Amino acid sequence: MNVKMLATLAASALFASTLSVLAQDKVSVKLSYIVDHPAIDAARDGVIDTLKAAGFVEGENLDLEVQSAQGNMTTQAQINQKFVGDSPDLIVAISTPSAQTAMSATSDIPIVFAAITDPLAAGLVDSNEKPGRNLTGSSDKTPVDRHLQLVKRIVPEAKTIGIVYNGGEANSVALVEELRAEATKLGLEVVEATAIQSSAVLDAARSLVGKVDAIYVPTDSTVVSAFESVARIGGEADIPVIAADTTVVERGAIAALGFSYYDIGVAAGESAVRILNGENPADIPVRFIDKLELYVNPGAAEEMGISLPDDLLAEATRVIE
Repeated sequence: MNVKMLATLAASALFASTLSVLAQDKVSVKLSYIVDHPAIDAARDGVIDTLKAAGFVEGENLDLEVQSAQGNMTTQAQINQKFVGDSPDLIVAISTPSAQTAMSATSDIPIVFAAITDPLAAGLVDSNEKPGRNLTGSSDKTPVDRHLQLVKRIVPEAKTIGIVYNGGEANSVALVEELRAEATKLGLEVVEATAIQSSAVLDAARSLVGKVDAIYVPTDSTVVSAFESVARIGGEADIPVIAADTTVVERGAIAALGFSYYDIGVAAGESAVRILNGENPADIPVRFIDKLELYVNPGAAEEMGISLPDDLLAEATRVIE
């Protein structure tokens, strides 16, 4: 074997070694969510921005694939099956259906969830303090008691409150149970209207007309994605609509007391960074957001036949004009 051939073989070996190192240095992250709407979009951006801030940059050392299921559970399951087949370093799932189908698809690949109302009730973790499985993430569990107090401030004479939610989503069912318990303390009766998919939200909201004094919309992805339908009914029937998701105030809610979904995405992103740096998701506690923001929409209030109290307007983080 001559010197030139040896040099060629050595160069080839070095090139192969370099490619191997580069491949090891590049991580693969798959991200999906059940449906497109502003809150989920904000959470997605929070995750991606946090990865970037930690040095995981798409196109450089990060392969990132983002998929929306467009509100279809079958599609969401197919997305996660495809993700698992690609053997990524991490799966990110925004919304309860996305996280549950990801969990069903793999018990080995780390999963970070975001915007899960109650990870324990959804069966995603053994405990919020020590998840114990291949999942951890961030929660958007809302303070139902404070939401009902907000309803009473806006509609003091209210005796009945309607709630529109997806009865097939475990987190929403758990939240309604909590809502009923808190409503009893305030002398409120809860009337339920369920919508299993976004196209059913309008009929669900319409079914509450004549039965309730106010409508409450929780952080339910199915309902939030079609929120305009609820706002339409509220305007037509003069029923105040109050929400848990601040992004829907621009879309016609009178008021909402909630989190920044970008912050919820950031919290999930921070857990993702810890996992990509070698930590076990089973040992990373679920993150909860403490900071609440009050958004109000005086114009929507007028359309629904009421005026917002001056002290409430003064407290608002943001007033939608």
